[in-house]
Amino acid sequence: MEAVLFSSYFPNIRYFSKFLIYDSIVIDIFENYTKQTYRNRCNIMSANGISQLSVPVKKNFHCHVKDVEIDYSENWQTNHYRAILSAYKNSAFYEYYIDDIMPFFERKEKFLFDLNSKILETSFKIIRLNPNFRYSEEFVSDNNIHDFREVIHPKPQKNSEDTKFKPAEYIQVFSERHGFCPDLSILDLIFNEGPMSLNNLKRCVI
Repeated sequence: MEAVLFSSYFPNIRYFSKFLIYDSIVIDIFENYTKQTYRNRCNIMSANGISQLSVPVKKNFHCHVKDVEIDYSENWQTNHYRAILSAYKNSAFYEYYIDDIMPFFERKEKFLFDLNSKILETSFKIIRLNPNFRYSEEFVSDNNIHDFREVIHPKPQKNSEDTKFKPAEYIQVFSERHGFCPDLSILDLIFNEGPMSLNNLKRCVI
């Protein structure tokens, strides 16, 4: 079975679970960029609850994802790093993995896709997952491929039910304050679960 996903900024746990379910994954970089999606944002758990981190991009009109440029007119990298530090500095594995994550807040990639692809591949190495995936060479329009481009979404009304995914609980930094919050960014899983991240992902697959 094959599925198609979108390019995502620190993708959520449901997104990563697809790499365990499908024989191969296509990441479509020729689709038109869509605002207010996980393509340029992610959710982490902070002391005050769920916090959304968003990468600002330059204005685009019917632009392919691969051509979307990052906007550095505001210091979003420092803001994201400070938010992650505040959220996860007391997590069990922050010190083990922050050095792997820091380059994404130091280098200035021109294109969002380049940033996202490096984040994805680094995340695979951290959680020790070696999936079969590729980036598209054109817009993916095959009706025989399971399509998740518009159904894994930060807006609840667009985030469709998934019969092959059920979040598996783990201890989060602020669990006592907010309870368990499912399907956050892979960052949350990595910093809280460390080498057990892949086992947690496997428990999410139905």
